[in-house]
Amino acid sequence: MIKYELKCRKDHVFEAWFYDSATYDKQAAGGKVVCPVCNSRKITKAPMAPRIARSKSERAADEAKQVAMAMKALGELRDHVEKNADYVGDQFAEEARKIHYGETDKRNIYGEASKEEAKELVEEGIDVAMIPWLPRGDA
Repeated sequence: MIKYELKCRKDHVFEAWFYDSATYDKQAAGGKVVCPVCNSRKITKAPMAPRIARSKSERAADEAKQVAMAMKALGELRDHVEKNADYVGDQFAEEARKIHYGETDKRNIYGEASKEEAKELVEEGIDVAMIPWLPRGDA
């Protein structure tokens, strides 16, 4: 199987799979390859980069890079939350309810809540988000 990026005369770009390049040539010449946007049958192959198989170590390096980027993003999120919200500890659910029902001033808060408490808050219509809180460390 081979995948081609194709382009119609109106510059709509789309992908299509063919058994081999000869199958594409035959179908294109017979007008059987059609643009899904405008139904044009004037189709050409669009420039595309070949897909090159990567080694196991290259894939592992890419995965490690993605994990590092995710860890960095979570760290930045933690910094943002800590700078822009009040820490209320294990009183999070109670404090979120007070804010929601107007019993105290509206403000951003963060703290700890069980999954059950978070579920109950959501059921009450209170917007909450559970964030994986990474420990601070030198690593």
